[in-house]
Amino acid sequence: MSDTHTRDLTTGSPMKLILSFMLPLIFGLLFQQFYSMVDTIVVGKFLGVDALAGVGSTGSINFLVLGLCNGVCAGFAIPVAQKFGQKDFDGLRRFVGNMIWLCCVIAAVVTLTTTLLCRRILVWMDTPEDTFRYAYDYILIIFLGIPATMLYNLLSGILRSLGDSKTPLVFLIVCSLLNVLLDLVFIMVLRMGVAGAGWATLLSQLISGVLCLYFISQKFPILHLSRDDLQPRKIYIRKLLNMGLPMGLQYSITAIGSILLQTAVNGLGASAMAAVTAGSKVSMLCVCPFDAMGTTAATFAGQNLGAGKPERIHQGIKDCTVLGVVFSLVILAVLWLGGGAMTTLFLDTSDAETIATVVPLSQQFLLINAAFYIPLLFVNLLRFTIQGLGYSELAVFAGVFEMVARGVFGLCLVPVFGYAAACFASPAAWVMADVFLFPAYFYCMKKQGYSFRRKTPANA
Repeated sequence: MSDTHTRDLTTGSPMKLILSFMLPLIFGLLFQQFYSMVDTIVVGKFLGVDALAGVGSTGSINFLVLGLCNGVCAGFAIPVAQKFGQKDFDGLRRFVGNMIWLCCVIAAVVTLTTTLLCRRILVWMDTPEDTFRYAYDYILIIFLGIPATMLYNLLSGILRSLGDSKTPLVFLIVCSLLNVLLDLVFIMVLRMGVAGAGWATLLSQLISGVLCLYFISQKFPILHLSRDDLQPRKIYIRKLLNMGLPMGLQYSITAIGSILLQTAVNGLGASAMAAVTAGSKVSMLCVCPFDAMGTTAATFAGQNLGAGKPERIHQGIKDCTVLGVVFSLVILAVLWLGGGAMTTLFLDTSDAETIATVVPLSQQFLLINAAFYIPLLFVNLLRFTIQGLGYSELAVFAGVFEMVARGVFGLCLVPVFGYAAACFASPAAWVMADVFLFPAYFYCMKKQGYSFRRKTPANA
C-alpha cells in the first residue's frame, strides 16, 4: 500500500533525510512555543508581574502531567514506525486501533485525577499567596484540556512515525494563530484574566486535533481502520504499554525534579519567579532544534530498526551531532547579544523597577543554560534513539538522573546559594543524564548486532 504523504527513512542519505524531516518539526515546535509564549506575553503585559509569576509557577507541574501524556503518545508511535519500516501495514493498523482505546482510558484517568488534586498540588509546591489564585485559575483549565492535548499528540505522533512531519506543522500553525486571537479576545476584550489564557490554549489545541483527525481520514488510506483493527488485543496492548508508559514516566520523573526546583524558586520571591518564567520561555524557544532532533532520532531509529539497518541509525547519530553543535554555538551567540532584550517581551516595560530587577536575572539564567546546550543535545539525541530502538525502560533512568540533579539543587543548593544555583540546576541535570545515556546507547546498539569497529555504508 502506498501513500504520497508517508516517507521511508530507511533508504537514501541519512543527513538529507534527517534535515528534511527535522526542519518541519523545528518550525512546528517554534509555533508551539509561540502560542505558549503569547499566553505569557499577554499575561505579563496586561495582568502584571504577579499574574506572570503565577502562570510561570505552574510550568513544572504542567510539564509533569502533560509530559506524561505526551510521552505516552510518543512511545505509542514507536511500534508504528517499526511496523512501517517492516512494511507490515496490517500490524501497523492494529497498533493504531489499540492506541485509541489506551489513550481514551489514560486521558480520562489523568484528567479526573489532576483536576481533583489541582489545588492541593499548588499548596504542596508552596505557591505564594499573592500568586496562588492566578496559578490555580490557569492550570485547572489546562488540566481540563488534557484529552484535547492527547488527541493532537496521538495523531501527530502517528503521522511522524510514517515519515510525515509536514502535516502536523500545518495544524500547529493554525493552532498558534487561533491561540493568539483567542488570547486577545478572552483577556483584553472579555476580561477573563489568566483563565482566558488557559481557555485559549485548550480550544486551539482541540481544534488543531480535530482538523488533524479529519485530514487523516481524507488523505491517509494506510490509516483507515476496520472493525477488526479496533479489536483490543493483549499482545498489542502489552507492547504499547511497554513502550509508552516508560516514555511517559521518563518525562514525569524529570518533571519531579523541576517541581522541587520550582518550589525552591518560589521561596525566592516574585522577581526570581518572574525571571525564571521569562528566561524559561526564551530558553524553550531556543531548544526547539534539540527537541526536534530527538523526535527525528526516534522515528529514524524506529523505521531503520524495522528494516534491519542499525548502521544507518549510528550514522544518523553522527549527522545529528554535527547539526546540533552548530545550533548550540549559534544560539549561544544570539542569547549573549540579545537574550535580555528577548525576556522583556514577557514584562511590563512601563514598570522600570521590574525591568531593572528581572531582566538581568533572566539574562543570567539564559546564558548559563545556553553554555550547556551541547550536553542537552545528547540528552535528546541518545534518549530518543534508545526509545526508537525499543528500550524505553532504559531511557527512564536518564530521567531519574535528571530528577536527582534538579532535586539536589532545589532542596539543598538553592536555599544556600540562592538564584545562581537555580540557574545551574538544568545544566547539571543534562550532564548527569549523559553520564548514563552514552553507555546505554552503546549497549542497545550492540544488542541489535551493530559493531562499532565495523565500517559499513549507511546510505543503502
